[in-house]
Amino acid sequence: MSLNTFGHIFRVTTWGESHGPALGATVDGVPPGVEVDEAQLQHWLDKRKPGQNKYTTQRREPDAVRILSGTFEGRTTGTPVQLLIENTDQRSKDYGDITQKFRPGHADITYFQKYGIRDYRGGGRSSARETAARVAAGGLARAALNALAPGLEIRGYMVQMGPRKADPARYDDAQIDQNPFWCPDAETADDWAGYLDDLRKSGDSVGAVIEVVARGVPAGLGAPVYGKLDTDLAAAMMSINAVKGVEIGEGMAAAALTGSQNADEIFMSNDGPRYSSNHAGGILGGISTGQDVVVRFAVKPTSSILTPRKTITLSGEQTEIVTKGRHDPCVGIRAVPVGEAMMACVLLDHLLLHRGQIGDAGGRIGG
Repeated sequence: MSLNTFGHIFRVTTWGESHGPALGATVDGVPPGVEVDEAQLQHWLDKRKPGQNKYTTQRREPDAVRILSGTFEGRTTGTPVQLLIENTDQRSKDYGDITQKFRPGHADITYFQKYGIRDYRGGGRSSARETAARVAAGGLARAALNALAPGLEIRGYMVQMGPRKADPARYDDAQIDQNPFWCPDAETADDWAGYLDDLRKSGDSVGAVIEVVARGVPAGLGAPVYGKLDTDLAAAMMSINAVKGVEIGEGMAAAALTGSQNADEIFMSNDGPRYSSNHAGGILGGISTGQDVVVRFAVKPTSSILTPRKTITLSGEQTEIVTKGRHDPCVGIRAVPVGEAMMACVLLDHLLLHRGQIGDAGGRIGG
């Protein structure tokens, strides 16, 4: 059974391992005529690539993407697009000490229990290196969305590192690209810098919460019951390495609200329906409302750390492990562009599904 593909019409299949010669994605269902080139995709990959500052893994990968098929004279042809990213800075010898040991908190042990074999070099397929292929596919999705829904914009940022949260009152979109944490709160970003520096030097790591917002999403995307937009968004975000929780809109906090507090009141404007608030995160009954689609996901601390941890060997003996190599002290930092990419892929997929089933037959409010 193949479980390396996601999407309904816009279908992405990723392939490759952390320490293999290359990784990439095969993307099918791309509409024809979309303007795209390698430089456009590279813009998004450069946001995710490792080694850009001291707060991420020091593995030096250019993450240069090549388009091998599916385009002609700078436009998609409607045939599968093959994306290739070569690995150039593997240091497999760093993992020599863990060939017979399982890393606590890592997928090593479950991969072995399932398949009877594991690639210990950086985690193989379970490595966050796989997400480079998703970001490349997400860049392709963004190009298609730009053609089909030109007003749609996707923005991701970190809102929490460990127990330390950004202050929504200080949110400034212009700050997101001005610090290494994609944080919209400059004061909190400065605080995180010192906090993460101390953790990194001590050989430990920490988790994070990322928020991804899509603005300008048309109303009507998604379907009731099994085709819900939020179902596919939750699955997409949960599929990202190290993600342990996903929320849409108020998420878990909605359980503490009353019905009168949670219901977003509806008013009529010259531009159609508008809402008093957005507790629903832009989705009602699995279908987009036309408001901002708001998704948050929690990323656990990096499992590969220099702090000694108790574990067992392949033969079942008790031992201790220290994971050497180059690892992110907070993998949530580089998860921001990955979350944006997954949002783009899901929204394009649902836009294509909507066009295929509904076309222009949707309901009109207010004449």
